[in-house]
Amino acid sequence: MYEGDSSNLEPQPPEESSNRTFLIAAGILGGIVLLSIACLAGYALLILPGQQKAGQQAASANATQNSLVAQGLTATFQAVTFPTATVTPSQTPVVAQASDTPIPITPTNTQDPATATVAAALTLAAQAQLTHVPTSTALPGTGIGDQYGAPGLVIAGIALVAVIFLARRLRAAPTK
Repeated sequence: MYEGDSSNLEPQPPEESSNRTFLIAAGILGGIVLLSIACLAGYALLILPGQQKAGQQAASANATQNSLVAQGLTATFQAVTFPTATVTPSQTPVVAQASDTPIPITPTNTQDPATATVAAALTLAAQAQLTHVPTSTALPGTGIGDQYGAPGLVIAGIALVAVIFLARRLRAAPTK
């Protein structure tokens, strides 16, 4: 076999020159990718830190409010449980002579503030259980099943299945 003669081989198609449409599409897609990366970087550097700072401020404000509520509960509990010392006036004659009177030391019943707070919270929870909250026993009358009922839903399902079969048949039908 003679290899030098290539005249009996099939003709080769001419080589394509630069595919301008492909290069334009690739450039547009590359630009979109670079633009999306720039947008993500801008979001991560500009918007996200502000959102995190706002979340931290909201958490600290919530903690401050919770501590104020705990202090209020403690004060309310202490005001309710500890009676105020009121001295009733008595008919005691006034002594004209000064004498040395010892000051009696009265024991104080002080509680731990955390215990008082927990007790106040439990008291409020018990009071909340005593209040009657009305609840609805009827189901809402909204939704497609409530509007059309079961027969309407069955008819709509049959109609949609018919549309599927018609669409498949029209696709399979030969065109002229």
